[in-house]
Amino acid sequence: MALTEINFDGIVGPSHNYAGLSLGNIASASHKGDPSYPRAAALQGLAKMRGNLARGLAQGFLLPLPRPNGALLERLAVDETADRALLAAAWSASSMWTANAATVSPAPDTADGRCHLTPANLATMLHRAQEWRDTRRQLEIAFADRAHFAVHDAVPASFGDEGAANHMRFCEGHGAPGVEVFVYGRPGGRFPARQHEQASLAVARLHRLDPQRTVFIEQNPEAIEAGAFHNDVVAVANERVLFCHEKAFADQAGACDAIRRRFPALEVVEVPAAEVSLAEAIRTYLFNAQLVTLPEGEMALVVPEECRESAAVWGWCERMLAGNGPIRQVIPVDVRQSMANGGGPACLRLRVVADPATIDPRFLLDEARADLIERTIAAAWPEQIDPADIGSATLAQQVRAARAALLDALDLAELP
Repeated sequence: MALTEINFDGIVGPSHNYAGLSLGNIASASHKGDPSYPRAAALQGLAKMRGNLARGLAQGFLLPLPRPNGALLERLAVDETADRALLAAAWSASSMWTANAATVSPAPDTADGRCHLTPANLATMLHRAQEWRDTRRQLEIAFADRAHFAVHDAVPASFGDEGAANHMRFCEGHGAPGVEVFVYGRPGGRFPARQHEQASLAVARLHRLDPQRTVFIEQNPEAIEAGAFHNDVVAVANERVLFCHEKAFADQAGACDAIRRRFPALEVVEVPAAEVSLAEAIRTYLFNAQLVTLPEGEMALVVPEECRESAAVWGWCERMLAGNGPIRQVIPVDVRQSMANGGGPACLRLRVVADPATIDPRFLLDEARADLIERTIAAAWPEQIDPADIGSATLAQQVRAARAALLDALDLAELP
């Protein structure tokens, strides 16, 4: 079986808007009330996918969830007197950030030799807590081959789980056995620590991981306070490389030592706070990047365009490339619509190591399918959504029709 890493990007949904619902997400809060551009957002995300496809990387996608969520509105008895945040939650397009869709453990890491996927409960925020059941249904279709995949229910909501955004994997090659690292936060700060230690432990047990090849690390409370609401805002891993900020973990040296004990080949590329401040790293999302291995064997870092516009960040990247480190390319991409809501290139993708032949091909991207998706988005997605539009019956009809058009185009009408 030919295992490869496949990036499943979330297609930005037609209700994409800036409601500022995510406490601790500085970008989301700072753009609250701005007009959004769903068509541009979806096309930016698709262009990123096309870029990775052109580089020879395997690329998949997940579909927007049904919005507005009428069941949530009914359950909360939302009417014209209700808090606007409750209404906005039911319209949220936050499932676009598939790094939070699930935690994935590839078959080489698990006791039963299957790839395990556990949808994140996203319990900390209402607009995200509604997602996991619809996400699970989609995963059950995409990864329906039970000989190769196990799709679980989410961890009970008492313990917040935010998925792959707080999970890293180290290996000598994507198809080789790996060491899985779970990063959790401690409660009690100004912003919520969204990943609970117990949720991480539960996912590791559900996935039947070897305790000797599993590591649990605390995120730095200072990073959370600065706006790193997920670990992938300050750290990203690929194969043997950990790319992180100096202040990513509560005990930085101890965290690296703990990983190295399980995975001696670890290479750490650490960005000093003296060169790139924590605030600038979070503003530009330097670490919310896709760290990928290209077909020729080089590692590349796919970063937001905002990184190139920062003298501190881009200067550090240029110095890194001038050295002899493992990361040999830095590739800026335009995902500004997602960035304004607090999601960079890494937020938009869920990494799954699997044989593409075992996955429902309707979820795998090629040029023909990319063209089809692009035509549908261009024809059906709203061009602009203003804050006052949320709740409009006319817009709701357009959003539902746009998603239905995409499902029909991709022959996925069985999705709820």
